[in-house]
Amino acid sequence: MHKAGAVLLILLTSFPILLAAQDEDNEWDYYEDLYAIGDQTFIISLGTIFPTILRINGETVKDKFVPPVGGIGSLCYNYYINANIFAGAEISGIFIQTLANNTLFMLPVGIRGGYQFNIWKIEIPVSIGIGMALHRFNNQGHFGMYLKGGVSAFYRANEIWSFGINTNWYWFPQWVEDKTKNAYGNFLDLTISARYHF
Repeated sequence: MHKAGAVLLILLTSFPILLAAQDEDNEWDYYEDLYAIGDQTFIISLGTIFPTILRINGETVKDKFVPPVGGIGSLCYNYYINANIFAGAEISGIFIQTLANNTLFMLPVGIRGGYQFNIWKIEIPVSIGIGMALHRFNNQGHFGMYLKGGVSAFYRANEIWSFGINTNWYWFPQWVEDKTKNAYGNFLDLTISARYHF
């Protein structure tokens, strides 16, 4: 818990420094249709993730996470089809500690797409993703699908870099042979990102 909180504090305090690090002499022209087909971005994100609604056999159960906070890091790639529409891929690593000092690990890998609203130097991508995730908890593993939806807000610092904040909702179903043990995990993340444009 303390490690996740410390990491988030460091990330949040370093965010203004990242913005200030842009080249003040860089006189590039920004316009709403800055993106064109073939433009690409690479995004690295770090932050926290919160379990929200956990359901087993149709019933909501109380989670055993304390506090209900974990860590998440992700790498994303986007390819722009035009000034607003993009598609790409992503990989994330998630860890969440439980009351019994066990740790839930998840490794989602998937494809993503979305629409980006461009308002001056503020860029707001709305995205959805789908893929497969490896779950590991207490020496037990599960491999299943996941769905994800999110929104971000980026400040375009210069032609190459933008920095922003993101929030995503994850849905992790666990379907097993004994259908009375089917589980559905819902998680919400909050991360900050550095985005490289090329």
